[in-house]
This record gives sequence, structure tokens and C-alpha cells, in this order.
Amino acid sequence: MSEQPTMVRVQMVAPLTGVMVPIDQVPDPVFARRMVGDGFSIDPIAGVLVSPVAGEVVDLQPSHHAVTVRSAEGLEILMHIGLDTVGLLGEGFRPQVREGATVAAGDRLIEFDLDPVGRAAKSLLTQVVVTNTERIAGIVPATGIVTAGSDIAATVELATQDGTDDAAGGVATTATSEGLIVPNPTGLHARPSATLANLAKQYRSDIRLRRGDDSANAKSIVSIMGLAVGYGQKIVITAHGVDADDAVAALAQAVKDGLGEDCPPPSGTEDTAALPAIAPDPEPEPEPEPVGPRSGDWNLLLGVSASPGLAVGTVVQHRREEIEVPETADDHHKERRKLNAAIDRALLDLSALQHKLEQDASPDKAAIFAAHQEILGDPELLDIAVSAIDKGKSAPFAWRGAYNTFADQLAGLKNEVLAGRANDVRDVGQRVLEELTGSRSEKAELPEGTILIAEELTPSDTAQLDRSKVVGFATTGGGASSHVAIIARSLDLPAVAGIEARALDIADGTRIVLDGTKGTVQLGLTDEQIEGIFVRQQRLAERKEREEAHKDEPAVTTDGHRVAVVANIGGVEDARKAMTKGAEGVGLLRSEFVFMGRATAPTEGEQAEIYADCSRALEPGQPLVIRTLDVGGDKPLAYLPIAPEENPFLGIRGVRVGLEKPEVLRTQVRAILAAADAGAELHVMFPMIATIEDWRRAKAIYDAERAASGVTAHVSVGIMMEVPSVAVMAKQFAAEEGCDFFSVGTNDLTSYTLAMDRGHPKLAPQVDPCNPAILTLIGDAAQALHAHGKWLGICGGVASDPQAVPILVGLGVDELSCSIPAIPSVKAMVRAYSLETCTELAAKAVTCSTPEEVRSLVPMDEA
Repeated sequence: MSEQPTMVRVQMVAPLTGVMVPIDQVPDPVFARRMVGDGFSIDPIAGVLVSPVAGEVVDLQPSHHAVTVRSAEGLEILMHIGLDTVGLLGEGFRPQVREGATVAAGDRLIEFDLDPVGRAAKSLLTQVVVTNTERIAGIVPATGIVTAGSDIAATVELATQDGTDDAAGGVATTATSEGLIVPNPTGLHARPSATLANLAKQYRSDIRLRRGDDSANAKSIVSIMGLAVGYGQKIVITAHGVDADDAVAALAQAVKDGLGEDCPPPSGTEDTAALPAIAPDPEPEPEPEPVGPRSGDWNLLLGVSASPGLAVGTVVQHRREEIEVPETADDHHKERRKLNAAIDRALLDLSALQHKLEQDASPDKAAIFAAHQEILGDPELLDIAVSAIDKGKSAPFAWRGAYNTFADQLAGLKNEVLAGRANDVRDVGQRVLEELTGSRSEKAELPEGTILIAEELTPSDTAQLDRSKVVGFATTGGGASSHVAIIARSLDLPAVAGIEARALDIADGTRIVLDGTKGTVQLGLTDEQIEGIFVRQQRLAERKEREEAHKDEPAVTTDGHRVAVVANIGGVEDARKAMTKGAEGVGLLRSEFVFMGRATAPTEGEQAEIYADCSRALEPGQPLVIRTLDVGGDKPLAYLPIAPEENPFLGIRGVRVGLEKPEVLRTQVRAILAAADAGAELHVMFPMIATIEDWRRAKAIYDAERAASGVTAHVSVGIMMEVPSVAVMAKQFAAEEGCDFFSVGTNDLTSYTLAMDRGHPKLAPQVDPCNPAILTLIGDAAQALHAHGKWLGICGGVASDPQAVPILVGLGVDELSCSIPAIPSVKAMVRAYSLETCTELAAKAVTCSTPEEVRSLVPMDEA
């Protein structure tokens, strides 16, 4: 009977006096997800950090907020004082040791001032983690209050190093396959990667897939796809564990057999071990541009509207210079620490940028940069970089390869919205790379009246544009729903996406006209034509002034029919701003802004206070429609995980999240009811209702919480009509007891009805809510609701489209909920028509064949 190996344990004394906190409760995804390493956190009550073990100080950060000690057993223990403390630049920290110093357990490492650091930092929680987690089998932290230098804070179990596998009870071995030529015509894309990963999971051994210097976890589909292995490329499979030989043999044979795909092996693979490394196939030639311009006019370039508006200016071509980095480095431990420190600083920058956009625009746009912080918390992204660092690559080289691999992988997905997020990954990646190298992209001084043209702009680029100089931009990439387009609209900056590639050849200084509404760029205009554009801009400005002057007047047709014009908002500041634009209330409060950009869910009290503040920002008695939490799709929350879905826009999103996790919905309903007496007339709206059962289950939760609350104020309940089934069954839904109203989300309703992604750069122009099919659904729903004495509103983008307003009024729409800047012009359009004329226009619109025919019914007078 073989002797079982003895588990070696190392005890770590408390490096601080304070309260022990589990690492996964730290409000920072980099630490909470154990990206840096495994360990624990301490909430300090004294400002002296001591060494938890005897060892050597191998790293002391320049800002003195973090230090790493290597123990005699080889454990590298990082102690990171507070969160977001790198930005203090050493203020409040006093190191007591230098790098290279030998320390005993309990020796002082850093002294810091609790009060000043605590006021300046996000948190004083201090993370203590083992960064080389491959050396450990587990960590068992203590609980409660610990005293620095005396109490045991954690017991670390070292990984066995004697070639045995305790869990399996057998001898661990290492196996390596011969060189394998991938026979799949399209390489290891999603399907064969899934087959390989599922097979690998049947074995206990650690299995790696290697291509040249790069490697991937063979049990991770994402990791395998991240290698981007192409047809005819050579890979090697390695495994370590009790069943390593069997694992390598099975996986190697599966690769040779095509991993479930019918694909003959490439010629010359009979002796693959003797083959030299095969270079990747050359990149396919890009499809040639069609002969001649798409518009038929060499001076007119076509794209997609990303942000409406008209701009006249001179071209500045925006090109990002490549940062040069060394490929290799000597000390992989040091490179890992450099990468972690750079990510730390980048997270601080992103937090500041998020705050800036919250002040300049609105919270839901700022949430884009909260999502960027989540990208930096993705374990697969860091794993790719660390894998390369461990093979001798420098941190900048490894990081650049990691984020480009990650971005390329996203860009290749069939889901166009997710593919568009590749730009966000490159934006975040570039930010960390600049932190690693100290290189910053030079931003040339721009002249006034600049129109930028680029292959792509990142969200960071866009958010930081100087609006006093830049009047618009066009990109050859991107689409109407990209984060760049969203930010451009929030900044009221005209923009065109998907412009023809020949735009990149326009010389700097060329005068052009960018029409963000039509999605075009015009050049070669004469002075006379340019003057005509200026006259048009002036007429538009004058009309805007007239509309602003009458913004507080009600929206009443010439024959006395009143329509409520209210605002779509993302928070309290938006509510206050809406009141200055003539809003008669709020038709959509996107409550997800309360939930986003944070590490934990908001409490019931926090929510209630925010809803009440929004209510108090309105005039007493005005409506406040609160949409319950609408996440899922492209709006995930880190603390509310949703299992990966092949098509998240047809999966668990909207009210389905609340029905899956009813306590989340119950808490929100209680918070809304708690704000019922704050001044406004409250309405609750459930998003993504698709069936009568959805409605009844959501309403039952509301009714139960309402009965228990004791609230007596009237609060009406309704449905956000964005799924075609609700529109088709409008009579049945309207007859439901307790269903008081519909509010139409025309963005999703149009996408779902036409089966087109509004973020698709080619299909986006067709996703027009003025399509007769959409207008018919809206008209039928209004008729069904009115038959039961109930009302219908529009909270989607078409409510902000002045050209659509008279048709919507004629269809029976009772409320138009607009973007805040559009409120005066929407009110003006209602006042310009009689209800009789609107009804005639609506009757014609639903018999039209195309959106273009519909829009031609309402010509826009620029005067």
C-alpha cells in the first residue's frame, strides 16, 4: 500500500489589526474574482502593515500602497492597502523596508495614515493574496478580528510536488502529443473548440493546447478559441495528472478525426512529428470595393447614421500610432506585478472617466465605462496574458497579444452587437498598454471646425473629444448602436458610422459636410453650396429657438386634442434637466442606472431614496413611469450572473431576470412603493413581457408586495410593449385586470418584428420604426386599450422623431416620452397639426409599403 504524501501547510500571521473579510466580498472585480491571486482581505483598524511570513521583500510599489514578500516555501504574498490607492502617489504611506530586504514574520513593512488614506481611497480594505496560485492547494482564512503579528490570519496548504495526485490516488505523469495538423477548413472555431473542451473535461489531468509560444486551457472553449488556430496549423497537446497519457491519446485522435467535422486531413500529415512548423495561412484578401462610389457620385460617401445633426468643417484624419514593446523579459514574477499594477491604474482612470461622463452627459452612458472596468476583470483575458508572461514574454508584449486575441475573437462572432464590443476591448487594452509602457498617444492640437475621420474611435476617444473644436466625426467601422455612437448622441455630436473606406483617403484640411441624420459625407462643394448649408443651419437654429421659447406650453393640436409629452431619463439629474425643457413628467425611468457601475446590488433603502428624489424633481402630480430592472442581453451585471446564452437578446433579460430571481424584483417593488408619496404620480412598468403568464406572474409579485406595504397612494401598473406577441394579443392583454397601460419600446419592437439587429452596420438603415408593420401594431394596440378605458404611450426612439409625431398622434398614442433635447420640437409638431389631419396621415401610413413612403407624408420644413 503506497504511502500518502503529507500535506504541507504554512501559517500566515495577520499583517494588520482589523476585521477579516472574504476576498470575494471585496468591491473590486480584479480581487474578488481572484485574478491577482487567492487569499483574504482585512478591514484595518490600525495603520501598520507587517509581514505575514518570514521571507524576502521582492517588490515595493513606487506609490508604497502595495508590497510583495516571498516566503521560504516560494509563496509570493501581495499585500495591497486599500482600493484605488495607487492614485494617492504615496501620500499617507511610509515604507519601513526596501526591496531585497529579509524580514521575519511580524516585521513592519509599511506604516500608513488611516484617516487621510481612508477619506481619499475608495476603501481601506487591504487585500492579502498569494499571486503564484499554482504553488498552493488552498487557503483557509480566519474570521473575526485579528491582531497584527500575533494572530493566525490564514493557513495555506501547499500543492503537492512529489508527482502524486492526492485526489485521484494515483501517480501523476506528464504526457505530450506529437505535432498535430488541424484539418478543419475553418480552424478551431466554436463547434470544434466545444467538442475538444468537452472531451478534455472527461479527464482529471490539467490539459493544455499549445501553438508555438501560445497555450490555452483545453477545458475552456473561450481559451481554445482565443488561440485562433487556423486550418493547417500545428498544435501540441500536453497533460499532467494521473490520466495524462489517456487524455493526450484521446484528444490527439479527436483532432486528427476533425473534432466532429467532416474534413479530410491536409496532405503530407502522415509524419506530422517530422514536419516543420507550418506558418499560418495568409490573411484572405479583402473583398474589393465596388467599382465606382456606392452613391454614384464620387463626392458623396454613404454610411449609417450614428448620431443626428449637420456639421460643416475640415477633415483631420485620426490614426493611432503603434506602441513598440520588447518581446521578452527575464523575471516573469516582476512582469506579472507590472501588469497587475498597470491594471490597477487603468481601473482608477476608468472610474474617473465614468464620473466625468456622469457629469457631462447621463449615468446610463457613463455605465459604458463601468463595463470597461468589468472587461479588465475577465479571467480569460488575464489568463492569456499571464500564460505568455510565464513563457518569458514581457508584460506589454503579453498583454497586447491577449487583448488583441480577445478582441479578434469577439469581432468574429455572428452576433453583431457583441462583435461591436471588440472596440471596447481594444480601448481598455490600449489603456493598460499605455500604463505599462509609459507611452501616451500624442493628441495633436485640433483646429476649430474639425471633422474627424478614422477607421475606429474608441469610447474613450469619443468621451474626451474637445467639443469646442470637433463638430463631427465619421468612422469606417462601427454601427448605430456601438458605444461610440451612444456617447456621440449623448454629446449631441453629429456622427456617421460605416462610411465608405475611401473616406480614409480624404486629405487633411479638406472641407466637407457631414450629415449625421442621413449618414453621409459630402465633399467637393462650391462656396455657394457651402453657403446654402450655412443658411440651412441658420434656419434650423432659428426654428430651435422658437421651439425653445414655447417649450412650457402644452402640446395641444389645433383642434384642441392634448398629448402628454414627457421625458426618458436615467437618473435624478436627468429629471431636473427635463423640467427645464418643458417635460410634463417622466415616461421612462431606466431604473437599471441604480444597479450598474457597482460591485453589489443596491439596497431597498438606497433604491427608495433615489426613486423619491426623482419624484421630487418633478412638479407635484406629474407622472413618473419607473421601468423595473431591465438587464440581460448586452447589459449584464457582475453581481447578478446570467448563464452564457447563444443569443442573449432572446434569452433571460428584462422581467425574465426578475421572475428567475424574484427577490430582486420584490425588493425593487417595495422600494418603488416606498416612494409613492414623494410627489409625482407613480407608474410601474414591466419590460420584456411576452406572454400573459409573464404578466400575471410579475403582477402577482407586485400585488403581494403592495398588500404587505400598507401604501395607500395610487400606483398604476403596465406593460412595456416591445415583443410582437403583446402587440398581436393587445386585446387580451388590455382586458387583463390591473393592466392600466402600455408603453411601446419601439427600438426592440422594430428589431424583433423585422428580425434585424439595429446594431448591424448593413441592416441598421432598414430598422426604421416608421415601417408600416410597426405602425399597424401600435395603432391596433391603442385601439384595444382605448376600448377598455386605458392609455398607450411611446417611450422608444420614434417618440423623439418629429417627422413621426403627427402619425403617432393619429394612431391614438396618448403619451410621447422623448429624449430630453427633443421635447420642445416634439411639442411644436403636435401644435402644428389638427387631430383630424393626424388621423388622415395615420390611415395613409399603415397602407404604405415602405418607411420612405411613410416619411414622405410628413415633409420637414426647415424654416
